[in-house]
Amino acid sequence: MSQSSIFYPVFAQAMLTFVVAFIMGVKRIRSLKRGELKIRDIALKQPNWTENVTKVSNNYHNQFEIPVLFFVVTIFSFIAQKSTGVFIGLAWAFVLSRIVHSYIHITSNHVPTRANAFFVGVIILFVMWVILGAQMIMAGL
Repeated sequence: MSQSSIFYPVFAQAMLTFVVAFIMGVKRIRSLKRGELKIRDIALKQPNWTENVTKVSNNYHNQFEIPVLFFVVTIFSFIAQKSTGVFIGLAWAFVLSRIVHSYIHITSNHVPTRANAFFVGVIILFVMWVILGAQMIMAGL
């Protein structure tokens, strides 16, 4: 497996963000067309989105929280040439956890299940940082 293979899960995570953004846009447009709120409310930053729209919007914002640490650790691993097969496998596992988290968040929004998916991803990400840190220390970087 080449070092550049680390970027496949990075691209997948970015695509997840774009998919959620697209879903959010569609749901917001539909909500406006149904008259569930007015453009003026959005312009004044006082939107009263429906629960369905809010769930997707909240998930979209989540894509710019913990995944930021994922993007950073993968870039660091590539630069340091420490993207091992195990590291790449963990990156894919993290992305899978984010897909599951997004699906739950956008559909049922069952918080205990969603929290489990979230914490699995956080643990995976933590392990990635620990592995990279250990590799860097052992290499004297």
